Amino acid sequence: MSIFSFFHSVYAWVCYFIFMVRHRYVGWPTINRKTGEFSREQQPLFKKLKMLFLFNPLTEWIDETSQYRKYLHDKTVRSQAKEEAPKSKEDIPGFIQRYHINMDDFEPSVWKEYPSFQQFFIRHHKPGARPIYAEDDGTIAVVPSDCRVTTYNTVAETKKLWIKGRGWSISRLIHDSELAQSWTDGAVGCFRLSPQDYHRYHCPVSGVVEWDKFIPGDYYGVDPLAVTSRVDILAENARHCVCINSEEFGRVLFVAIGAEDVGTVKINEKFTQKGAKVRKGDEVGIFEFGGSSIIVAFERGSIQWDGDLIAWSRKGVMVDVEVGMRMGRAAKG
Repeated sequence: MSIFSFFHSVYAWVCYFIFMVRHRYVGWPTINRKTGEFSREQQPLFKKLKMLFLFNPLTEWIDETSQYRKYLHDKTVRSQAKEEAPKSKEDIPGFIQRYHINMDDFEPSVWKEYPSFQQFFIRHHKPGARPIYAEDDGTIAVVPSDCRVTTYNTVAETKKLWIKGRGWSISRLIHDSELAQSWTDGAVGCFRLSPQDYHRYHCPVSGVVEWDKFIPGDYYGVDPLAVTSRVDILAENARHCVCINSEEFGRVLFVAIGAEDVGTVKINEKFTQKGAKVRKGDEVGIFEFGGSSIIVAFERGSIQWDGDLIAWSRKGVMVDVEVGMRMGRAAKG
């Protein structure tokens, strides 16, 4: 074998390895609620390896350094500018193919009609693509986004099984211990969006806006490895909190949480107006490019989660759900 052939073979194997690392999916286990099929979230191996390195007991200290936080902030700003540029449009067809996105669910359904990747990222569903379960029945709460969800009956159960941040609590999440008393050991739903998901989010219940609050913060990734680490991811990232007073559920806390590569968490004006009446299924806002999370908290004993969501959550398996699906029934009275 000539030296040229040797190096050519080495080069080919290196390229193959890089391809496998970047395109093999090794995400967290999920169960598709519609089909009952078990799978793993589509996450490149390269990203998973990065998370394994950053969020383990030996290296977690790196995540909390000012240098790493600055790196995440600067990276997010650069990503946002890149995805808003017209040239980013070229990335859309490959993204659709890689993540098997059904464009028949969206409008426009033709990728060439989007002026940039950012506009594709915040695409709209077609009317009727995501029907709201029991739209006129206020006793039923619905899923706020296309995402993967885990649900828990108490904050304590959430901390035991899912959110492991050292000091995570509703009080830290909303930066107000007095307001947080409404959800003292209440029920919690954790909704995690991946980059391929529809990134508009919707109101899970009908009611009246009582207050809203924006809290600036960092842009940690919200991969399960990060959320289940000791780093207080969800209490550190930039987020917007809205309290909705529902006749059937009492006070419901909705928190839209940004993440790595998400430069903006946008809330529709209606949800920032105290006293505004909102309906189940109304669009609350959007996440711009990147992954992101939503926390929905209910007062203790006010919701009975659907049995399948609770059962899978206790096994550490996320449920793949869609906007408007039923997620629980009011338990008050």
